[in-house]
Amino acid sequence: MKILVLALSGIGDALLFTPALKLMRQALPHAQIDALVMFAGVKEMYERNPNFDSVFYFDFMREHITASFRFIIGLRKKYDASISVYPSNRKEYNILNFLVGAKTRAGVQYLRLDRRNFGFLNNVRIRESDSLHNVQENIKLCEKLLGTEFGGEPELDFFLRDGDREFEKAFLRDRGIRENDVVIGFHPGGSTLKNHENKRWDARKFSELGSILVRELNAKVLVFGGPDEDSLKLSVVGAIDSAAALKVDTPNLALTAAVMRCCSVFVSNDSSLMHVASALKLNVVLICGPMNPQYTYPWKTEHRIVSLHLECSPCFFYSPHPLVCRRTDVKFKCLRELEVGLVHQAVSELLEKSRAAKTLVE
Repeated sequence: MKILVLALSGIGDALLFTPALKLMRQALPHAQIDALVMFAGVKEMYERNPNFDSVFYFDFMREHITASFRFIIGLRKKYDASISVYPSNRKEYNILNFLVGAKTRAGVQYLRLDRRNFGFLNNVRIRESDSLHNVQENIKLCEKLLGTEFGGEPELDFFLRDGDREFEKAFLRDRGIRENDVVIGFHPGGSTLKNHENKRWDARKFSELGSILVRELNAKVLVFGGPDEDSLKLSVVGAIDSAAALKVDTPNLALTAAVMRCCSVFVSNDSSLMHVASALKLNVVLICGPMNPQYTYPWKTEHRIVSLHLECSPCFFYSPHPLVCRRTDVKFKCLRELEVGLVHQAVSELLEKSRAAKTLVE
């Protein structure tokens, strides 16, 4: 059997498919399972995953439609089945899945705008549930495709190599970070597509939290983010105004993940790095605003979700529509009025729990 996985919607979504991939590989040890991706970070991550045979990379957003069509035609009718990774509620993804030409095309039937986005082009479907995590949706979709029940919900897979770990050791050594230091990771960024910058907590509040942690705990604060978030990282580090606050720059996602391993707690918006932190089994504080936390809470790791739990939340669901706030008093109140004290409390709880667990082991 030959299966093509279309993971076109970003690093976090691609990572949340890895438990389903692992189960599918266990069920079909001799199948050819390939992936089609359009983000370099996903390519890098999936090429390290032994459950894939091949990974095809093509940037559909930047390439001309003619080149995109030619690329897809090159894959046409080479697969028995194709899977559109959840969430992928866009007509472009469904059209691409159809054009690949597999006889069996798996995709989720979305609760919102499914027909408008050509969901009917997929012929093996499960109905979306707002009460399920993205990992669980992907597992159910693969179960439907294979006509079986896997009977498990594995952890996320992010594979590191020896060279990545050597980079981590050198990074920590060069910056004077010791094994017993309290290291707090921040990711103040996240996707900006479809107005998603409004899923971000105020960078000034990240800085305020960092200053408190440095002062109270003598913590080292590492601020993470992609190349396009450099100015954001600089602003957070600059406002903390301490040598204990450092901006983390690495050549690629895997090396970022390697450095993240040293973090005692990782504080993040709903972002791809939050899911990487979950895959690394870090203690995670998720700052949750308009999103449904049931979709994307930190999977299979110790965590706290900080939210104001407003009556209007959640207000963002998977569709091509941009993120908007319909409140008439304070726009995006769910994040604008989420104070530093709540996040600080969540960090303190996780640190205390870690200390208690370490004492128990000793």
